[in-house]
Formats: sequence, structure tokens, C-alpha cells
Amino acid sequence: MIDPRDQSPAELHRLAANLGADDAAVRKLLTAVVTRGEFDRRAWGERFGVTRRLTDHIGDLPRLRLETTVTSAVDGFQKLKFITADGLALETVIIPLHKEGAVSVCLSSQVGCAMGCVFCATARMTSRRNLATWEIIDQWMQVRAIAQASGKRVTGAVFMGMGEPFLNYDRVIAAAELLRCPYAGQTAGSAITISTVGLVPEIDRYTNERHPFRLSISLGAATDEKRARLVPVAARTRVADVMAAARRHALARRDRVMLSYVCISGENVSEEDARALGELVGDTPVRLDLIDVTDPTGRFSPPTPEELRAFRDALTTHLGQPVVRRYSGGKDIQAACGTLAGTG
Repeated sequence: MIDPRDQSPAELHRLAANLGADDAAVRKLLTAVVTRGEFDRRAWGERFGVTRRLTDHIGDLPRLRLETTVTSAVDGFQKLKFITADGLALETVIIPLHKEGAVSVCLSSQVGCAMGCVFCATARMTSRRNLATWEIIDQWMQVRAIAQASGKRVTGAVFMGMGEPFLNYDRVIAAAELLRCPYAGQTAGSAITISTVGLVPEIDRYTNERHPFRLSISLGAATDEKRARLVPVAARTRVADVMAAARRHALARRDRVMLSYVCISGENVSEEDARALGELVGDTPVRLDLIDVTDPTGRFSPPTPEELRAFRDALTTHLGQPVVRRYSGGKDIQAACGTLAGTG
């Protein structure tokens, strides 16, 4: 049986062709299910004109169970806790944007994460598995329904929730393709960002496939020694090799590659760290996003204002490329980067 949310539009077109259904039937089906959120099978034919040649091969469409919704009293970020059919918890975050009424969705691609980043709560979860494409899309669909109910609209998506997206590469790309499809998610490719801690083969594959989505590469540190301490699994690959893949991506896209850098007091925000970043990046065109660490255990702390000011000054000297401080909201409800752990 087919779930129209569980493969890319191109794959759904191929499946439909094998059943004797034409491209128009696929467009109508995705419009009904993804764009309109219509789960009444009768409406697919009656209201949207989807042929039975296709709908007869579609079973009941499962949903994630929304267990809790929590809203930050500080900045309006919302965290949604979903339960999967096999009883696992995953979390999704609704991010208010500067444009009035617009929000973005921070999507999870896995339950738990195997990368072992020492400052991340998701890495400490005991249950782990990849999410199906439909489970990723259903997060987005349920967020969209919540946003619409309050007069807001979803204009972007970031794969920065639970998990390492490139460990679930095919399903994540399929979900992103559904989101940008003009008769499905209707989200601009440039408004979709996929994050990775630096899996080189997957970065190169992504570059070679020339996807229109933005790529964010999280470094953690600019030296192998520090990276091995902070991001132990990803650090099995030399940071120079990660940067080489980032350079290949930047040159292929003819654009700056986005590098994310979690700032930790006393760990990776010294002038030496800035110098190491400058040496690592060289003349590769980058944009460096600085993100304060959020660690509920208290083991790691964000830099003080003085540390951050000195670090940014040092980056001006040693890196000399655009540096942006990225806000990670929802700290009071554990919705910030690195705090998602399925606890609600």
C-alpha cells in the first residue's frame, strides 16, 4: 500500500505510473493530503478528483499522536511532543519569525541521536531510530494546522531537531522535496535548511545532487583535539576533511557555506580558537553562525558577554568573514538547540 507522504514526489509519480495513474492524479492527491490536510478518503475523489486507480492502493494514513504543547513565556517558541506508533517520543519546535504572523518549523529526523555530542540532551536518549518520511511530514502538517488556527503561516523548515539528518539521508531529502513541492508543502527550497555535524560522504553526495536547500555544517571546534572531546563520533573524521567538503559545497553552489558553532565558555571561545577557525576556513567563503550552548545539566555554560565580545573581535582579525549570532529560543521550556529529549 502507498502512503503519499512517505516518498518524494518524483517517486510517487513513478509508483503511480506503474499503477496506470497519470501525473495529474499525483498532483491532485498530494494537494488533497499534504496541502489541504484532507484525511477523509472519500473527499480525495469527490472534492479533488483523484482517480480510484490510485486511491485503491492507499491504505489508512497514520498520524503521530500529539501528547503535549508547551509555549515559552519568554519568546513565544512552542515545543510539541509527539508519540510514535511504537511508543517513542519525539519533539518539534515552532519558531516565531520576525515577519508578523510567520513561523518556521524545527523538525526532528530521528528519535535520539548517535553522534554523542557531550552538550546535547538528545544524545543522552536511550531510544534511537530513524523517522519515516511520513513521520517527518506529519510533524510539519500538525504544526501548520496549529499555526493556521492562530492566524499564522508556516514559511520555512529547519532539520535541526532530534537526530543527525544525514544519518537518515534518503528520508530527509524525500521530506524536504515534499515540503518544497508546489502541490504539496509549497515551501521555498531556500527556506528549508538541513543541518549536519559533518558527515563528509553525505555532504559530498548532497553537493553532487545539487539540492536547492540550504546546508548548515556544525563544527563544534576548529581542532581535532577539541572536537574529539565535544563531538566524539563526528570527530572520527578530521575537521580538515569536513572543511574540505564544505569548501566543495561552497564552490559548487557559488555561495557561502553556513557553518554553525556552539559557543561554550572556557572551551572553544578563546583567541586561539578564533585563530584556529581562521586557519581552518582559509579563503573558503563561509557565514559563521554563533549559537550559545544550552545545557540543562549545568556542565557547560554559554560564554559571558565579555568572552563573546572578545571572541567576535578575534574572529574579525583571524577569520574576516560574516559572523552572525543565532538566537536559540525556548530555553525555559527546553526547546533550544541541544535540549530536545522527548521529556515534554
